[in-house]
Amino acid sequence: MRTSCRHRSRAAPAAVLALSLLAVLSPDAPSHAEDLVAYAGSERAGTIVVRTGERRLYFTLGDGKALRYTVGVGKPGKQWAGRSRIVKKMLKPAFAPPKEVKRDIPTLPNYIRGGSPRNPLGAAALILAGGEYAIHGTNRPGSVGGFVSYGCIRMYNADVKKLYARVSVGMPVIVTR
Repeated sequence: MRTSCRHRSRAAPAAVLALSLLAVLSPDAPSHAEDLVAYAGSERAGTIVVRTGERRLYFTLGDGKALRYTVGVGKPGKQWAGRSRIVKKMLKPAFAPPKEVKRDIPTLPNYIRGGSPRNPLGAAALILAGGEYAIHGTNRPGSVGGFVSYGCIRMYNADVKKLYARVSVGMPVIVTR
């Protein structure tokens, strides 16, 4: 949830600027996107609903409430819709680019170890049935909120860690356009 701070820093302007830049550039920057919101959907509590057009992910809590996150979604032509479920949870996942990604970005290494700042999966990944797509963090926080991926759902690292802690293998995922 977003909070507001009325405290004014007495730090020197250069120090404030440096801390602000660090927060923006850090892949573990605090969440910019989690909100507790009213939710009118009929899904049971614990369902993840991704609304591609909104670039939002909803984690349903029941009783007409959900946690809402800003996410990056598939580029035009790479979007998908349907039902899936979480089949695996991974912290600091390694990355091996799929053939399509490697074809489009041939300079990308064949393997990037988990925890590397170059790893596009970020801090955690929730692998969806079929293994082609995941809900995952990113080490490029500026990409969250856009149409940026090959179909995966991209979150701030701080947010994917929170979601990771809340979900279990088997939980349903619904992606709509």
